[in-house]
Amino acid sequence: MLRSSSQPLFRAYDLAMLDLDGVVYVGGQAVPGAPDHLAEARREGLRIAFITNNASRAPATVAAHLEELGVEASADDVVTSAQAAARLLADRLGDDAVVACLGTDGLLQALRAVGLRPVAVDDDAADEAAAIVTGYAPDVRWSQVMRAAVRIRDGLAWVASNTDLTFPAAYGVAPGHGVQVEMLRRFSGVDPVVAGKPARPLLDETARRVGGSHPLMVGDRLDTDIQGAHNAEVDSLLVLTGVTGLDDLVGAAPELRPTYLAADLAGLFEQHRAPERSEAADGSARWTSGCWSAAVRDGRLEAQPCAQDGPDGPSSAGGAADGDRDGDWWRAVASAAWEHLDMAGEPADASGLVGPAR
Repeated sequence: MLRSSSQPLFRAYDLAMLDLDGVVYVGGQAVPGAPDHLAEARREGLRIAFITNNASRAPATVAAHLEELGVEASADDVVTSAQAAARLLADRLGDDAVVACLGTDGLLQALRAVGLRPVAVDDDAADEAAAIVTGYAPDVRWSQVMRAAVRIRDGLAWVASNTDLTFPAAYGVAPGHGVQVEMLRRFSGVDPVVAGKPARPLLDETARRVGGSHPLMVGDRLDTDIQGAHNAEVDSLLVLTGVTGLDDLVGAAPELRPTYLAADLAGLFEQHRAPERSEAADGSARWTSGCWSAAVRDGRLEAQPCAQDGPDGPSSAGGAADGDRDGDWWRAVASAAWEHLDMAGEPADASGLVGPAR
């Protein structure tokens, strides 16, 4: 269930590891308020890292894009799944090891930066490779995919940058590297070691590179960002500026639930109070966060404003100290839904609910 923080999150943690798409930007535009929130967090002393499962773009390229959107960033602030994959291989193989590579320049650069010798997967030199690494590569040839598949089947150790099934392309949602991974897995019967979220290596590599002893993962996806935080044993903040919707939240198993929940990155500046549970006369549970309360009755999830308690409007039990009313709605609803899911074994019916505009 959601937890409390007696301090604003930017003081309670010393490193914020931010997913990009859906948190910092959506499509080609910065999320409203994100550049200002991140600039203020930096001024307050919070380390900021931008992490991405995309292994095709070099950190400098990602940082340049962020700067164009008004977000302060340098290459040292960006950590990619290619870098996490390279670290895994370097730790296992040592300096100057030959690695067969099926990926783009971003992956090649990451391998060279840690002292490895990448070669094309269909190059004769790959016969001497100690491992193979794969990453998103839109221009890869089918002959290279076949050669990689055979090398993996024949026993070459395999590291995959990520297993994302989709990728946001200019023409719509397209197949991601995870589709290729699944194909290679089915052919070879081999499961790769995965570097990107929700696996742990990317978050570990971020803390190693950027510093900080008490990190917070900030993301918009339950199955990568939040589950990745659970796997890395760090706390997480879910923001609702990306892909997670009501049905996703209502059906979230414990390993997909965030530590904190907020409407957007303003949540970094909030003192979070976990929603409070109470029981009605009929024995049903009601969860209250700030100005909203929620309950599940006869399997249906419902939410309503709290009773008025003065000239300032609804009561402020639970919730965020600064009155994030949209966040209050989501926190109350999530808590009621998760308790029902844990007890009943199936999600509550949320078809009649309409949440705050996002």
